Amino acid sequence: MGEDVDLTASMARAVELASRALGRTSPNPVVGCVVLDAEGRVVGEGFHAEAGGPHAEVVALAAAGPRAQGGTAVVTLEPCRHTGRTGPCTQALVDAGIARVAIAVTDPTATAGGGADLLRRQGVEVVVGVGRERAAHGNRAWLHAAATGRPFVTWKFAATLDGRTAAADGTSRWITGSDARDAVHGLRATRDAVLVGSGTLRTDDPHLAVRDRPDATQPLRVVLDAGALIPLTARVLDDAAPTLVVAAEGSDASRLTCEGIDVLHVPRTAFGLDPDAVLAGLHERGVRSVLLEGGARLAGSFVRAELVDEVVAHLAPALLGAGRSVLEDAGITTITEALRLTTTDVITLGDDVAITASVRRDH
Repeated sequence: MGEDVDLTASMARAVELASRALGRTSPNPVVGCVVLDAEGRVVGEGFHAEAGGPHAEVVALAAAGPRAQGGTAVVTLEPCRHTGRTGPCTQALVDAGIARVAIAVTDPTATAGGGADLLRRQGVEVVVGVGRERAAHGNRAWLHAAATGRPFVTWKFAATLDGRTAAADGTSRWITGSDARDAVHGLRATRDAVLVGSGTLRTDDPHLAVRDRPDATQPLRVVLDAGALIPLTARVLDDAAPTLVVAAEGSDASRLTCEGIDVLHVPRTAFGLDPDAVLAGLHERGVRSVLLEGGARLAGSFVRAELVDEVVAHLAPALLGAGRSVLEDAGITTITEALRLTTTDVITLGDDVAITASVRRDH
């Protein structure tokens, strides 16, 4: 019993370690590892800090040194068995003399999966499923992308309690307070890409880079602009972070490409640029998580296409009664078609409330 409790606590620590690298590892997953010696004492910790860098198990084993002999490695994701930019973690564990490996989530990919069976064949005891729910939630973007071939999409918006994102005269700064605005930069820092439409670009001229987090890896800034009409003076085109402009097939984007601006052409649909094609293009660029910060029309097109996986709503204790609504036509015409979500977190940000909810696919 004590042994299981130790594994659960160690896995919780490994999940916390893995979360430190959110937004930095794509196209790789976030992974954390805790190494216990033969008596169950923590002797090494590590996490995968960036793509191409050492994996969590290697970092933790290096910290443990010879104390890992006969011990246990507690890992949030099944150790890889292949050689990529780094060697296989399964072999590193065997070479270190690890006697037991506790795994939260199995690796679903064909190249890296199967590490648990390989370890068992090497005489290592393997326990699968310790802390599975928490670890899977922490790695949900990568696991989703591995299963679907498209990035995990989080739609974030700020609104009043009556669902308005701007007043009747178009003013919207600031609906929420400074704590909520700072939290947005925290969200951006944990995502691979931030996406807006041309309407938001024209109205707000957003910068979209992470601010006040000097160690953050800047996400890819993505602007959906069917006509490739974005002004070259737009703030999103500065050198603070990389930027991708997504335009419609057939549009002339030569004035952008001549300036060295990356452009992706995708088909149009009746509701704007094809969101499936947008996400496919981002996935090819190594993006595994997207923060959708666009307006009501863009959000509606992604909801209509069933491409929103999570919603983060920042609600201000204010009422407007008129003005822009938070979501435009999403193809829902009756209450039985309502897109239902499951609340996963509720916190206060100053006077505001942040609600995080995952989209249910059982509708």
